[in-house]
Amino acid sequence: MPQSSSASLLGLGHFLEQGDAISLLALAILILMSAASWYQIVVKTWQQWRVRRASRRFLDTLETARDYRDVEDLFAQRSPEDPFGRVLAQGMEACLLLGSPSARRGFEMASPDDFINMALERSVTREEYALEKGLSVLASVGATAPFVGLFGTVWGIYHALLSIGLSGQASLNQVAGPVGEALIMTACGLAVAIPAVLAYNAFVRANRNLVGRIEHHAHRVFVLLALGNLPESRSGRVVSLAEARSGTKGRA
Repeated sequence: MPQSSSASLLGLGHFLEQGDAISLLALAILILMSAASWYQIVVKTWQQWRVRRASRRFLDTLETARDYRDVEDLFAQRSPEDPFGRVLAQGMEACLLLGSPSARRGFEMASPDDFINMALERSVTREEYALEKGLSVLASVGATAPFVGLFGTVWGIYHALLSIGLSGQASLNQVAGPVGEALIMTACGLAVAIPAVLAYNAFVRANRNLVGRIEHHAHRVFVLLALGNLPESRSGRVVSLAEARSGTKGRA
């Protein structure tokens, strides 16, 4: 009976009662880290779902377009809401800027293709930055939370051993309880870090795949702006700009 009553006094509640300001501060930091990481997990999950749904809808609509005029009509109906649409809109704006007679230029460009290519690359980079926003929080939490928990454990063990030494009782019952309570901080650190690390790896892999698709789409946009359509070979490979130019010269 005394053993059960003494065991009931041990645990997280007893640790909170006996912990000093530094131990409680470490626990509060872990709670804030957990809240920040789960907030980013929810936000990034929603963002991934929304981007993929909007991108799928835009690409399905884009497949119905046959030439540049159809694409212009597509953007006249609505503004782009996904990375693929924004990349295409950026390329079209670059073309309009090159062809505008009212545009004031400081010098004549030797190759307008380079200007359009840089506009597309800048748009892809902007989308990549938007997808990576918030991932640094998950990376920081996953890297530092175990050490914050370990610091709380070391500090708790130090105070537990100090109080045991002052009391003069060094039996196993007197040592195991306080030390076991201090180890709760290590478990809390791991509980905070593991979801953050798993979510970070999942989002990085998903973003890498999505950015690769956006870069492939940017190449197709470049061909569209060069030829006025999206030619593809029978194997489904997008025709390069050099091949498109040679084909255009041959027809001329």
